[in-house]
Amino acid sequence: MLESIDIHCHIMPGVDDGSPDTDTSLKMLKIAVESGVRNIILTPHHKPMHHNVSPKHNAAYRQKLQEVAWDNGINVNLYSGNEMYFSDDTMADLECGNICTLAGSDYVLVEFHPTNPYKAIHNALYQVQGAGFTPVLAHVERYSDVVSHPAYVRDLVDMGCYIQVNANSIMGKYGFGTAHFTKKLIKEDLVHFVATDAHDTVRRAPHLAECRKYVERKYGLDTADRLFYDNPLSVIHNEII
Repeated sequence: MLESIDIHCHIMPGVDDGSPDTDTSLKMLKIAVESGVRNIILTPHHKPMHHNVSPKHNAAYRQKLQEVAWDNGINVNLYSGNEMYFSDDTMADLECGNICTLAGSDYVLVEFHPTNPYKAIHNALYQVQGAGFTPVLAHVERYSDVVSHPAYVRDLVDMGCYIQVNANSIMGKYGFGTAHFTKKLIKEDLVHFVATDAHDTVRRAPHLAECRKYVERKYGLDTADRLFYDNPLSVIHNEII
């Protein structure tokens, strides 16, 4: 089985709406490893008006989970990160180091409310760039205005943003329309990462193997390697994609 890297998941226990405890996290990590994943960036939510895990605790919790995983024979490498829900307050948090970038790189995983207009998304990502970070737009298929105007995705890519889609979206778990949109973006070379956005062990489990095989079969080995391994590895190494 070819190796994959997951840059977006909620496996860190007890910090957001993902894994509630260490036992669940270990089960999720086992699922991920069985799906060919050997490197994972843990991305707990960072939202306004929420009790967000601090970078110090983020690192400590990651290290603790890493040690427990190795003690249980789970061969996986864990990295720190956040999924930053954009608001007027988050830029200050990002710039002063209260939000974790992806694996300590210049890349930042950014999400928005599904009904945010494209102009607001564009302007926000421009602010992230202006602060010296490289934005990765989380699950682009969730933003209704962008889905209604697929050309907006090319505009974001041309601006220097990177695009992440969820594996379950490609595989039709959220309906035909979402699957059609994500596949269209892959065909037009407008996707840079496929990730799990895993939250549990059942409905939103960290499966990547099935989706990777599908992408390889439909779009070719080079595309699959790029979306599931090469680009994520560039993030971990803080290299330009």
